Amino acid sequence: MEISEVRKRLLATMERSKQAAARRRAQADEAARDYNVFLERVAVPLFRQVANVLKAHSYAFQVFTPGGSVRLMSDRNAEDFIELSLDTSGAKPVVIGRSSRLRGRRVIETERVLGSGVAEIDEEQVLEFLLSELEPHVER
Repeated sequence: MEISEVRKRLLATMERSKQAAARRRAQADEAARDYNVFLERVAVPLFRQVANVLKAHSYAFQVFTPGGSVRLMSDRNAEDFIELSLDTSGAKPVVIGRSSRLRGRRVIETERVLGSGVAEIDEEQVLEFLLSELEPHVER
């Protein structure tokens, strides 16, 4: 194969790669802006409502908002929590729901995608996620 053909194809591949990376960065930036609004208007208020209802029924949980996420955590054990965060590491930014709970000496962790875009996730989906993940924490 001619060196000129190899060079031409390699340069084309490099250019496509740079353009794809720029598109991913732009998508991630837009998703981060949308996600911050989503946290402020939907997720954090809903997590706080759930925490207040839990406290009223003698379940000690608090809401934390560490950098770009929201977490509902048990006062009794730091390993017991439910959180939402934005994952921009893949081809498309997604909202991830994580939960962790201590069972004896084992920590059981789950993770699932709530939606492939922040605009697709509504209050009802967040509440359904919270309720399903809270079941093991409130089964006493």
